[in-house]
Amino acid sequence: MNAMSTDTLRTEVAIIGAGPAGLLLSHLLAAQGVESVVLETRTRDYVAARIRAGILEQSSVDLLTEAGLGERLAREGDQHRGIYLQFPHERHHLDFVDLIGRSVWVYGQTEVTADLVAARDADDQQFFYSISDTALHDVDTDRPYVTFTDAEGAPRRVEAVAVAGCDGSFGPSRGAIPGGSTWEKTYPYAWFGILADVAPSTDELIYAWHPNGFALHSMRSESVSRLYLQVEPGTDPASWSDDQIWDELATRLGHGQDGWTLTPGPVTDKSVLPMRSYVHAPMQHGRLFLAGDAAHIVPPTGAKGLNLAIADVALLAPALTDLVRKKDARLADAYSQTALRRVWRCTHFSWWMTTMLHRSGDPFDEQLQLSQLRWVTSSEAGATGLAENYAGMPFA
Repeated sequence: MNAMSTDTLRTEVAIIGAGPAGLLLSHLLAAQGVESVVLETRTRDYVAARIRAGILEQSSVDLLTEAGLGERLAREGDQHRGIYLQFPHERHHLDFVDLIGRSVWVYGQTEVTADLVAARDADDQQFFYSISDTALHDVDTDRPYVTFTDAEGAPRRVEAVAVAGCDGSFGPSRGAIPGGSTWEKTYPYAWFGILADVAPSTDELIYAWHPNGFALHSMRSESVSRLYLQVEPGTDPASWSDDQIWDELATRLGHGQDGWTLTPGPVTDKSVLPMRSYVHAPMQHGRLFLAGDAAHIVPPTGAKGLNLAIADVALLAPALTDLVRKKDARLADAYSQTALRRVWRCTHFSWWMTTMLHRSGDPFDEQLQLSQLRWVTSSEAGATGLAENYAGMPFA
């Protein structure tokens, strides 16, 4: 890293955002000898504590392992062969390994972030946390730069060969791409999620359709459960007592069905998550490239958010390496078009899972949903299609 002045740095890639996408990109670039600076508006502690998606596709696990980030994942992660689909009086296991030869792993975003931060710290990655007033400049030239105010209130400037916008849906990177197209869908329901200090009552995730609404039994570890209920948007988490939550979860998840029981425990966190889909295209402009939530958002039903961010970075890292090291822009120029193919496939799958499992209040929709669930759980072709999408396509 060369300091051009007290407030100006020169690097090869300026990465805005220290979430998993930005951290993984810096890690993969460093493995190829490409320098980067990572800029983040939040504090380091905030980033480390964020609790988000907990399912990794097989391709994501393979990439993290190949990048030297798989040791703790292999030791502490929970490999799942598939999922359960449930509707009244029926629960079916879809075994992804039998269907397509791939599995998924329960390993939360908090853990992925911790592994990445440890790896970047060991490599002396340069970070700026708690920054403000971030702005992108000259991204349509070969000398883009980013300005910001650092945590001490000093103005800073980072000049680079390329800028990677990994700063989520509310960061400045997306707005720095002129024109383009956006597609957005807001769903008429939300997820009421809880964390509970109790061992999971299931060995793999249960996705449940119920006349009262969708429910999901997930987990964070052997001693921490993550569970969700479909609720109205804007629901106040405080309006539900712990007893009400567990009673409704027991009803929707089929407590007592075929001898299965839901074990309640102390609730440590309550939150309501709105459901929406969003895609912005193109995902690049000049020397600015978007990855992760800066370019797309999916509802969590299909477990695609974190995996899509990893897939973006898997494409972007070699593209930026070729651009910086070889002055070869072919992969970089094709990045958006290539990435969007997977983005739209995952967006469709997330919509499909969401609309199959959530009650809309329309009796006609209800019968279509039940018909679709019966088909998926009785047809090898239907089950294989779900498994292929859920476990994730191999990275091209």
